[in-house]
Amino acid sequence: MPLKLVVCDAYDAAGRAALAGAGCTAAGELYARLLRRVRPDAHVSVLFPADAGSPLDLLANADGIVWTGSSLSVHVDGDARVERMLGICRDAFSAGVPQFGSCFAAQLAVTAAGGRCAPSPKGREFGVSRDIALNAAGAAHPLFAGKAARFDALTSHEDEIVELPDGVTVLADNDWCAVQAVDVRVGDGVFWAVQYHPEYDLREIARLCALRQDQLIAQGQFANEADAAAWSARLEAAYDAGEAPAGADPQLADPGRPTLELLNWLERHSAL
Repeated sequence: MPLKLVVCDAYDAAGRAALAGAGCTAAGELYARLLRRVRPDAHVSVLFPADAGSPLDLLANADGIVWTGSSLSVHVDGDARVERMLGICRDAFSAGVPQFGSCFAAQLAVTAAGGRCAPSPKGREFGVSRDIALNAAGAAHPLFAGKAARFDALTSHEDEIVELPDGVTVLADNDWCAVQAVDVRVGDGVFWAVQYHPEYDLREIARLCALRQDQLIAQGQFANEADAAAWSARLEAAYDAGEAPAGADPQLADPGRPTLELLNWLERHSAL
């Protein structure tokens, strides 16, 4: 039987439409493409668990689950879309199904384990997340096998993990965010997650800038729309040239290096 991997695209319908309107690739498709590239023998499905009526029966036989980011906030009480995804995450923990994900996924995993998230007092960390540092646990963790002790990554998040329950190990941080990667364990279940986006490339983050620019201008990252557009154009040019942005970690231009965490997750879990 082929390996069954399920990508849970955590955006709701409105969030997916907003991404499409900005010219971004759907979050679930980004991960599906990566998985099909590195594991062409696997059967990869994409689900939209924020949507009522999504065919969640596919999860029952999943060998592994990959979670995307989302424009939803896991800390908003009473949001049925989030509660549905928390339930899926907890069910996977109970079943011992390995999970991996980025951004919202890290917050989902920690919340499902009993932790807490909140809006970042600094606003949205966006673009290139600078100088992410592995701590001692991260340097020894198989998630980061082959990774430099300090690195840059592509990112976009305005929420962060603020309270850790038992069973959660922080693996990395930077000056913006105290939790940039986690290992979450509940019973027999394991969820490796990063706050940044290893599935993004420079073109995706450039396109996402248009969608987030009002907030980014308001918090002072860009002076105005022209400034944001010029920044996006520089990233698009760097992508086309196969180069990293000026002053950023050169590994951002390597299509394999930013996805190393996903490859390590696939390799580590024997069922995968």
